[in-house]
Amino acid sequence: MAQKPFTDSVALVTGATSGIGLATAEAFAKVGCSVVLAGRREELGEPAAESIRASGGQAAFVRTDVTDDDQVRRLVEAAVERFGGLDIAFNNAGIEGDPLAPFHEASLDNFDHVFRTNVRSMFSCIRHEAPAMLAGGGGAIVNNASIAGLIGFPGLATYSASKHAVIGLTKTAALEYAEHGIRVNAVAPAVIETQMFDRIADQNAELIEFARTLHPMKRFGEPGEVAQAVLWLASPENSFTTGITLPLDGGYTAQ
Repeated sequence: MAQKPFTDSVALVTGATSGIGLATAEAFAKVGCSVVLAGRREELGEPAAESIRASGGQAAFVRTDVTDDDQVRRLVEAAVERFGGLDIAFNNAGIEGDPLAPFHEASLDNFDHVFRTNVRSMFSCIRHEAPAMLAGGGGAIVNNASIAGLIGFPGLATYSASKHAVIGLTKTAALEYAEHGIRVNAVAPAVIETQMFDRIADQNAELIEFARTLHPMKRFGEPGEVAQAVLWLASPENSFTTGITLPLDGGYTAQ
């Protein structure tokens, strides 16, 4: 069965209260999707959904901690109940964890926290999203990885390992559902100017300026640029693409 056009689709976005997630939820709404925004911060999520509705779109916010499997299950159920199904999911929620640290100084508690948020939650999202999509005849899932999932980053062992794991989940899910109408891909952004970026910049401005020089374009990405890549991967017109990880890095990994 062919994937539904955007104008008939229901899109779910996790980590949708700010940054890349919010930009992507707004982009899906602009092309005609009914959008479910998920996140922990109700004070940001409700106004974001209301803003989409005020612009003529269809949107709802569901407060969700993606590290809780029951909450993820209820999130998917809410999307189906509110809009009649689930066709697209952008699994975006994630954290950077503790600041830079070598292996021998890295915290095991931080490792567990990052993997629970970045990997276990991704597994949880896919395992609940897939049955809802199968019930509707197929769909598209896009996972947010990172260029840290494509190459190594000294001092970021935990974060890098978690994003490598996201890419592994993406490839495996793509193969499992390839014959069942569900495409699964990932985006791998480099440094994007978000609230996460702002936190790091506040802690180490020199590191940020050094990171800028590592990007061949000599600038960082913007949330809207990631959003457009997610839309491309989720588009029903992009029906032969599955299992890929698309770098969005200003040429970083070309070096």
